[in-house]
Amino acid sequence: MQFLVLAYDGTDKDAKARRQAVRPAHFAGIGPMVECGELRAAGAILDDAGDMIGSVIFADFPTRDHLDAWLAREPYVAEKVWQSIEVKPFRIAILDGKITP
Repeated sequence: MQFLVLAYDGTDKDAKARRQAVRPAHFAGIGPMVECGELRAAGAILDDAGDMIGSVIFADFPTRDHLDAWLAREPYVAEKVWQSIEVKPFRIAILDGKITP
């Protein structure tokens, strides 16, 4: 099952520094998920100044419970980088310039 995840960073004065401090652990954790296809596409949401203020993720997990298990161990959640998270069922129609069934 595919999901769209919109995760927004906190807006406090330490939010930007907190994201930068946790970023290496975040990338270490998602590497294996990218390799096995759980994370199909992802990137940072930017504000008008080009600063990262959140993330958008297109994920593929067997169930919502599997996605929630990932979020429970995700460093951006544990270290309170992401402070508001929306999850919606989703179906990718175009990826890497190709239409997918």
